[in-house]
Amino acid sequence: MNTIKRFRVIPCLLLKGPGLYKTVKFKDPKYVGDPINAVRIFNEKEVDELIFLDIEASKNKTPINLNMLRNIASECFMPLCYGGGIRSLQDIEALLKLGVEKVALNSVTYENPNLVRDACQRFGGSTIVASIDYRKNLFGSYLCYSHSNSKNQNMKLVDRAKQMVDWGVGEILLNNIDHDGLMTGFDLSSIRSITSVVDVPVIACGGAGSLADLRAAVHDAGASAVAAGSFFVFVGKHRAVLITYPSQTNLREQVYR
Repeated sequence: MNTIKRFRVIPCLLLKGPGLYKTVKFKDPKYVGDPINAVRIFNEKEVDELIFLDIEASKNKTPINLNMLRNIASECFMPLCYGGGIRSLQDIEALLKLGVEKVALNSVTYENPNLVRDACQRFGGSTIVASIDYRKNLFGSYLCYSHSNSKNQNMKLVDRAKQMVDWGVGEILLNNIDHDGLMTGFDLSSIRSITSVVDVPVIACGGAGSLADLRAAVHDAGASAVAAGSFFVFVGKHRAVLITYPSQTNLREQVYR
């Protein structure tokens, strides 16, 4: 009997202030609604997991909106990951106490590498996700960026992923800046370059526009999970806002198979 391999299909939602937004190539954020309303819809659709990323907190050095996240976590019936503005072990502890299961660290990992190691040791690597934003330069190399694409870290993607695993993280979230919001498919070669050299789960993000794209990231590039934003909040060529998620039947027939 054939066994259908199931993997996580995760909406990745962007916070800006109290609202939910979507970007294209990390620019031009478009308001798409209220985060609590989105969580309630995704609850009904029985999604695997949710990722919320605050796109301003690290860049503008604003504090984490714990009150909003408390409300989100209280409504959320599925595992919840949050990233943005995290600067200390105390921040991580506060998020976990609210009901957040995993925290995604990005910009702070360049500013304070010891925080990654200390967080993995204190809370366990399975709680810490290394969020890596990257894009291809003119010479064809994938380089890492931070602070919502405002700082080039001049570090190659593969080197960064290996480093984060060495520091103890239990999962990597790959977000391709140049594919963000385009819905034209994942950059499979960059995903494959990471899945072939690390032994932790890799979440592919950036570019999903169809169920076939989700399938390709796992079956062709080796990702353990897929995340998407536009694919779950827009519909049609005019990108009308509609919070959606594939049915379990469609996932079984077109993605997991």
